[in-house]
Amino acid sequence: MKNIKIASAQFENRSGDKAYNLSVIEELTRAAAAEGAEAIAFHECAITGYTFARGLSKAEMLDLAEFIPEGPSILKLIELAAKYKIAILAGLFEKDQEDHLYKAYVCVDQSGLIAKHRKLHPFINPHLTAGDAYTVFDLCGWKCGILICYDNNIIENVRATRLLGAQIIFMPHVTMCTPSTRPGAGFVDAALWKDKTANQVELRQEFDGLKGREWLMKWLPARAYDNAIYAVFSNPIGMDDDQLKNGCSMILDPFGTVIAECRSLGNEFVIGDFNPETLSMAGGYRYIQARRPELYKEIIGAEHESNQQVVWLKTAQ
Repeated sequence: MKNIKIASAQFENRSGDKAYNLSVIEELTRAAAAEGAEAIAFHECAITGYTFARGLSKAEMLDLAEFIPEGPSILKLIELAAKYKIAILAGLFEKDQEDHLYKAYVCVDQSGLIAKHRKLHPFINPHLTAGDAYTVFDLCGWKCGILICYDNNIIENVRATRLLGAQIIFMPHVTMCTPSTRPGAGFVDAALWKDKTANQVELRQEFDGLKGREWLMKWLPARAYDNAIYAVFSNPIGMDDDQLKNGCSMILDPFGTVIAECRSLGNEFVIGDFNPETLSMAGGYRYIQARRPELYKEIIGAEHESNQQVVWLKTAQ
C-alpha cells in the first residue's frame, strides 16, 4: 500500500444554491488536484446547504433532494472527478423511489459512484430517515469509511467502522458555534462576519475558543488515536443560513495529531500525506489487538433506556 494525499476543504455554501456550491467545489477541486491531492473531501450537505433545511416541508425537501447516483449533482461530481483526475467526497440530501429522505455523503471518481453513506443520526429535519449501515470502501488501495457529523459523537460508530477495516474515516460536519449544555458553547455573532477583515482577531478568538475548536479538540483527536485511523474532518466556514460556522477543516493522523488544518477565514483546503506505516505504529493499533470482546459484547450491544433527544435550536442570535 502506497502513501496517499488527501485534501480537506472548507467553504461558505449558499442555502439551496446547488449551482453555486458546485462551482466552488470545482474551484477547490481543481486547485487541490494541481497540488497533487488524489482525493478531496467537503462538508456535510456541501452541495445543498444544511441549516436552512430545518424549516422545510417534506415536499420542499423532496424538491431539494436527489436520487443517487443518477441525480444531476452526482453526475456533475463524476464529471469533475474525471476532468481533474481526483476522487471527490461531498454531501447532499437524498431521496428514493418511495419518497424516503436521507442525509447522504458520497465518494466518486472518474468511473462513477464509489460509495454512499446515509447519516445514522440525522436531526436537522423531521422528515429524514436514519441510515442503517456502516460504510467501508476502497480508495487508492486504502480502506476508507464515512461517518457524518453526529455519527462521530457516538463512539461505537467509529470503532465499528474501524473494525470493518477502515484505515481512513471521512468525517464531514456542519458543527460548532451553536448553543449546547457544554460549558462555553454558543452562537458566534453573525455581525462580525459582515466585515471579517476588520473583525478577524475577534473572529479567530471565538472560532478557536470553547464555542469552536477548543471543544473539537476535546474529542476528535481521541477518535483518531483510540482507533489508529486517519481522520479527515471537513466543516463549512462563514454563514450557513443564519448561523456562523468556523471551518477548522483538518486532517489528523493515527496518533491524534493534527497534521494539516485550514486556518483562514475563507474558502480553503489543506492536504495531508497519509503513510500506511503509521497505522500500525500508533497506540490504537495495539489496543485493538488487545480487545477482549467476550467481556463486553453483551454490554455494548444491549438495549438501553434513554429519554435523550437531539434538539436543533431554531435560530441564531
